[in-house]
Amino acid sequence: MAGTAKKTGFPGIEIHGRSIRVDFMYKGVRHRHTLGVEPTKNNIKHAARLRSAALFALKSGNYNEAEFFPHSRPSESVTEGKRLGDLCERYKPLKAVDITPETQSRYEIALNICVETVGRNRLIDTLLPEDIQQLRADLISTRAVSTVNHYLATFSGFLYWCENNGYCGELGKHCVRFAKSNKDPDPLSFEEFQALIDKGCLHPTDRAAVTLAVYTGLRPGELLALALEDVAEDLSKITVRRSITQSVTFKVPKTNKERSVLLFPPAREALEVLMAEAEQREPDNLEVWLNRHESRIDRVRVLLSPKTQARRKVVNDYFVPSAWNSKWANLVRRAKIRPRPPYQTRHTYACWNLTAQGNLAFIANQMGHKDFSMLVNVYARWIDTESPRELDRIWEGMQNMAQNAPNLPQIIAA
Repeated sequence: MAGTAKKTGFPGIEIHGRSIRVDFMYKGVRHRHTLGVEPTKNNIKHAARLRSAALFALKSGNYNEAEFFPHSRPSESVTEGKRLGDLCERYKPLKAVDITPETQSRYEIALNICVETVGRNRLIDTLLPEDIQQLRADLISTRAVSTVNHYLATFSGFLYWCENNGYCGELGKHCVRFAKSNKDPDPLSFEEFQALIDKGCLHPTDRAAVTLAVYTGLRPGELLALALEDVAEDLSKITVRRSITQSVTFKVPKTNKERSVLLFPPAREALEVLMAEAEQREPDNLEVWLNRHESRIDRVRVLLSPKTQARRKVVNDYFVPSAWNSKWANLVRRAKIRPRPPYQTRHTYACWNLTAQGNLAFIANQMGHKDFSMLVNVYARWIDTESPRELDRIWEGMQNMAQNAPNLPQIIAA
């Protein structure tokens, strides 16, 4: 009992019966361990050093009770608290049922980094907002803002789960994301596009693929998963039904629904080239994942295949985003234009359409956006808000309305 303990002159070091006992508090949790060694002067000094080392390990997030006190009964910290790492391992499979395996892999990487940074052996009910703020500071010191924000968003989901299950107080709200500057799109100019086609692309398939990307605004994964069976017989439109991921997994498009894209003449010409090649191949059964638990089978011939220009005997059946990135980089290098990622072909489509004063709702629908608010936010400087041509077009429309509706005010009909 505590009443029988004798002081030793060292803080938290007591003589308990014929042994030495180490005692300390950390964030409201008592740690008390009997070492089972005789209370000699040397052993007491050793116990004091052990106590200091244990406190330091707790504060730095590297405390493992079994390593410091292997012969002691578990302290109150083990029986009353929950370790961060243990809770995270319980959370992962519960979260996994709602996300795809590829997303699960990215989530687990983010969670592991955050847990290790805070301290896997830390007790969840002893964490303070200060600990989360320190996590933010540690992450941003060596990583890009976009990466850190992904980690924080993932970790906050775990902390909210802990809160909802009563393991800790409010911590998730302190995973505040960092402000990120919005980089303007960097579309191809028409001259750069022409250089890319004339100088960068040495094979008709490459010219057709780049042309199709620019004149449809497809996301790279959608472009690489486009199939012969997705093209209308009259070449008036394509239907975007799937996308391909880095792990050669086919999934539904980003919005989880199909969309039709009407085709400009250059896109139709490009499709004729790609379709002629695809018609030579046998259809494949592609498993397209609708969510983690459901999939469908599409029996189709994908338009772009690495085998078309392959020099090696063993190549993949389909392009994945990283392979397309490498091909694109070679095309850009040969064309001697400013380097930019292949996603800029999508931005090029948007900017060219907006510069030509296309209808915002139509463009947003073509690109698969829910509404045109994203166009306004992302491509604002390509939207001409003071165009005399637009004024003339509106005025012409108003006059047509007036001619067909004589009851309108005469000032319009004049």
